[in-house]
Amino acid sequence: MVQTLAIERNLKTLRQLQNEFALSRTEKDEFFPEWYRDLAKLTTNEINCLDEIKEQYLYQLSQGRLGEETIKLIVLSPLLKLAGFYDPPFQFRAEETIQLTIESQEIIYRGKIDALVLQDRLWIVVIESKETSFSLELAIPQTLAYMLANPQPDRAVFGMITNEGNFIFLKLEHQPSPQYEISDLYSLLPRQNRLYPVLQILKGFGDRMKTN
Repeated sequence: MVQTLAIERNLKTLRQLQNEFALSRTEKDEFFPEWYRDLAKLTTNEINCLDEIKEQYLYQLSQGRLGEETIKLIVLSPLLKLAGFYDPPFQFRAEETIQLTIESQEIIYRGKIDALVLQDRLWIVVIESKETSFSLELAIPQTLAYMLANPQPDRAVFGMITNEGNFIFLKLEHQPSPQYEISDLYSLLPRQNRLYPVLQILKGFGDRMKTN
């Protein structure tokens, strides 16, 4: 009998992903250059928009704790728009159902991801949005589980985890065996607007997927 389990409740650690899906963190320095090398240039308008997003975020944060939907509205949605993920050839999907199957154990892991960007039905960016009080580290296993469900195992899949005040990026490749790497952490708290590199990285992901 096949057992169906919720991803967010049953895949909580990297050790579980390692044991059940043979996923490991790479030791290769050149595995994930997309988050720091040859970043896309920003226009003056994009910079101004990012400054406005940060200002609005800090103002709302000063009034108290931010809920997930508020965070999405203030930060995530305009950021995705600036990155071009609402325009052709990309298709945007929210609350997409994700499924992982372990046939040898007759187990299906299933969950819903907060936001998903598609290009010709290929997964491009996986975004896991969490409340400001939620640790990004706790979201890494869940997001990697979603990324493992990429239907095109010959293609690398990129991810972004955010509680909107902080951002990290991930890259996962399936072949020859599932491996991943994580970028540096970007925070909105320092004086310098770290949304600049966040948008640059997202635009870089989009440009690569348009040409590959």
